[in-house]
Amino acid sequence: MRRYETIFIIDPDLSDEERNPVVERLQEIINQHGGFLVITDEWGSKKLAYEVKKKIRGYYIRIDYCGTGKLVNEIERFFRIDDRIMKYMTVLLERKVDVERIKEEKAKSELEEDLHAENDKLEATQNLSHASEYESLGDQKTHIETNEQE
Repeated sequence: MRRYETIFIIDPDLSDEERNPVVERLQEIINQHGGFLVITDEWGSKKLAYEVKKKIRGYYIRIDYCGTGKLVNEIERFFRIDDRIMKYMTVLLERKVDVERIKEEKAKSELEEDLHAENDKLEATQNLSHASEYESLGDQKTHIETNEQE
């Protein structure tokens, strides 16, 4: 199995609801042909270097996946048929890939992301509790100052 990267540009006038089926169909194609989707990276709407299909902007998406040449042919066939795809390019990243190792790395990175997200939530909660403590101290200080003035 080989590792590929495909970058494609979707019509920028499409909404998220119209764009999501394209990515879902790609995931189906990859699964049907025994491939493994490593990552889907949405770069968003960017200005094109030159006009493509009378558009000056495009919505860029990068997919990183493992598969065979037949899988790449099927993905590119889908891109040629679908009018929503403006341009695409596929690059071979590695000739021989250990898919199990990539799956382990992906699971490990997702675990680390989950831990970071939990830590961020915990810090935000702690910051809120500290802020409320400071507010209550400020209220007590104001209460004491008003009592002294009387």
